[in-house]
Amino acid sequence: MNRIGITQDLSFSSIVYGMWRLGDDTDTSPAHVQAKIDACLAQGITTMDQADIYGGYAAEEILGKALAAAPHLKDKIEIVTKCDIIAPAGRYANARVKYYDTSRAHITASVDHSLRLMGIDKIDTLLIHRPDPLMDHHETGAVLDDLVASGKVRSVGVSNFKQYDWTLLQSGMQTPLITNQIELSLTAHAGFTNGDVAYLQERDTPIMAWSPLGGGSMMTGTGAVQDALAKVARENDVDASAVAVAWLLAHPSRIMPVMGTNNLNRINALSDALKVNMDRQTWYELYTAALGKEVP
Repeated sequence: MNRIGITQDLSFSSIVYGMWRLGDDTDTSPAHVQAKIDACLAQGITTMDQADIYGGYAAEEILGKALAAAPHLKDKIEIVTKCDIIAPAGRYANARVKYYDTSRAHITASVDHSLRLMGIDKIDTLLIHRPDPLMDHHETGAVLDDLVASGKVRSVGVSNFKQYDWTLLQSGMQTPLITNQIELSLTAHAGFTNGDVAYLQERDTPIMAWSPLGGGSMMTGTGAVQDALAKVARENDVDASAVAVAWLLAHPSRIMPVMGTNNLNRINALSDALKVNMDRQTWYELYTAALGKEVP
């Protein structure tokens, strides 16, 4: 498994295990969660993606119980988590409306909650989950700087930000933003032509890709995309999902697909994407199928 440099002393696995569905599993026991992590580690997948809101604000605690039962895992993984979304659920059940909060008080409290729930003493990367129209970039930038200086957070980034959101927040910070987690997949490919990927690639900033399988839509139904994936999958003796992931990994911008599944068999096969021969023409054959027409 390739490693992606994040900071001078931090790197991520090129495939990331996403834990947004952790609370949806019928078995959320520490032993079962540990089995998922062990399956990832066996393939060199060391980076775990979390968020305070996942599982109705329960997923971090589920992970924390697994780490408490198997504390040796803490030194083998990197943890990414996110904050700023408040929804009427869990500890925010009394909220009148879903909203974003990038204030110093909320971000500080969220980080303290995450550290306590996961039973860790530092977060490897903290992401601002969604752009906040009410963000005071000076206040938000300053608290992110302070969290890094305190040692509670090793690095900071964003999620779902456009270029102008990125530059606004960065202008209020001393600490560099190190990633943007955006939706990217064969069927959600606008980022490759609307500037989202180019902006980060120009800055040599790795990208985290959420929903790299299009929420599973590429693996179900029929159509040109499914047919193209199936053809390449047969040629490489892998599942179609491995081809979809390999398509992202082939891009020079250092995209890290965030793979979310509770199925141990599927987790064990995540690294199959590395077996796929993704040459330039194959990449464009898949892209053409997604576009529904040949490139201009």
